[in-house]
Amino acid sequence: MATALSEEELDNEDYYSLLNVRREAASEELKAAYRRLCMLYHPDKHRDPELKCQAERLFNLVHQAYEVLSDPQTRAIYDIYGKRGLERLQQRTNPKGTISVGIDATDLFDRYEEEYEDVSSGGFPQIEINKMHISQSIEAPLTATDTAILSGSLSTQNGNGGGSINFALRRVTSAKGWGELEFGAGDLQGPLFGVKLFRNLTPRCFVTTNCALQFSSRGIRPGLTTVLARNLDKNTVGYLQWRWGIQSAMNTSIVRDTKTSHFTVALQLGIPHSFALISYQHKFQDDDQTRVKGSLKAGFFGTVVEYGAERKISRHSVLGAAVSIGIPQGVSLKVKLNRASQTYFFPIHLTDQLLPSAVFYATVGPLVVYFAMHRLVIKPYLRAQKERELEKQRESTATDILQKKQEAEAAVRLMQESVRRIVEAEESRMGLIIVNAWYGKFVNDKSKKSEKAKVIDVTVPLQCLVKDSKLILTEASKAGLPGFYDPCVGEEKSLKVLYQFRGVLHQVMALDGEALRIPKQSHRIDTDG
Repeated sequence: MATALSEEELDNEDYYSLLNVRREAASEELKAAYRRLCMLYHPDKHRDPELKCQAERLFNLVHQAYEVLSDPQTRAIYDIYGKRGLERLQQRTNPKGTISVGIDATDLFDRYEEEYEDVSSGGFPQIEINKMHISQSIEAPLTATDTAILSGSLSTQNGNGGGSINFALRRVTSAKGWGELEFGAGDLQGPLFGVKLFRNLTPRCFVTTNCALQFSSRGIRPGLTTVLARNLDKNTVGYLQWRWGIQSAMNTSIVRDTKTSHFTVALQLGIPHSFALISYQHKFQDDDQTRVKGSLKAGFFGTVVEYGAERKISRHSVLGAAVSIGIPQGVSLKVKLNRASQTYFFPIHLTDQLLPSAVFYATVGPLVVYFAMHRLVIKPYLRAQKERELEKQRESTATDILQKKQEAEAAVRLMQESVRRIVEAEESRMGLIIVNAWYGKFVNDKSKKSEKAKVIDVTVPLQCLVKDSKLILTEASKAGLPGFYDPCVGEEKSLKVLYQFRGVLHQVMALDGEALRIPKQSHRIDTDG
């Protein structure tokens, strides 16, 4: 592990790397790793006050890691939000919001004749905002099983608007299900009372039921929605939905989601809308997570063809655009920006008719704007931001590297007795002996003669991890292993190991995040000739 870190750095602690287990590790694997490290770091094994103090810190950190990973609920939270999210669970509000701004731009392609034009416009096309919608929700965990959710929304269209507010209380009843009570009110609707239930029927099947009572001047309007879902295979889920109430309908759909594609086919029979839908999305395996998609939807309301793309433009932002062509809906351009948990949506209605010019500009225009912005603004900004973050990271960690080094050295001293016993046992059976091991940045390029290697000696920590003539490192940063620390923050690192097995020298070099298993025949150093 990068040994015991200061409080400010604990947010970066990798519990899986600390215990040297896979992220998919079962409880037995976690328990075995925990017991081994407890034996190594138990404070009662050390009499020296300094080593005893260091052992206590390491022992407590290992215990904390095991407590988090051995509990399914805290482990799931840690996997999603990390250590900081786990520690701040009681304070986390998890805000989510959507802002939608509808724009009427039909005057660009479908203008009145000149004699009917509005003189006040000066002859320029009129672009208007005809509707807006804003919604926001926050949730606050009350206990380990109870969560309160507060949400609200405001809408306006053509000068008329309204809003609503809702409060929900969710309780996790077991590992198989949860229930939720909802209360709401608004100026366009009366009080609302609802109950929502979720239940895993089998490992591959679940059901969701939502019952609601809407109170209004016309009386009570009941509503019921039930969804039954089943995993057809590892990547495919089938859904059956029945909705009874103001807009009753039956819907069935199949969704297949893989690493490279997302496919949906759906059929709905209902009042007033019945339709068939087919959509496909291709996921490119690039750093920008580019996706292109297309869909066809046909029903009593008409037919709509939609195509578009989305791309990651920064660490927390995804920009997308889609062109919608429908009869009788006309042509629209939909622009969407996802920024962390906030969504900004801009549907732009271009024309009520199927005009080729509107389709062309809706398709080409966003592409030209995006590539120009990406080249001139986004790319330089991201490059400068990355350089600033790297420099800031180096500055913030520069004062801590010495402390981490001292802590790593203290951890190595704690290992000396264990390593001595391990080496004696391995030598007696002609087993695995770590001759030398280095971790950090290696410079092999002759063109970089002025650049020095930044490595640390990790021979003792690696030998301490040897068990039954085997050394297994999981797929995680080696900086989290016992006795290690990061000698070159923000730079690519490798692990180089020279070891002896059955009296023969072997050598291997692995990248920082790669898994490593030794000994292997392919690591053997050929001494012939």
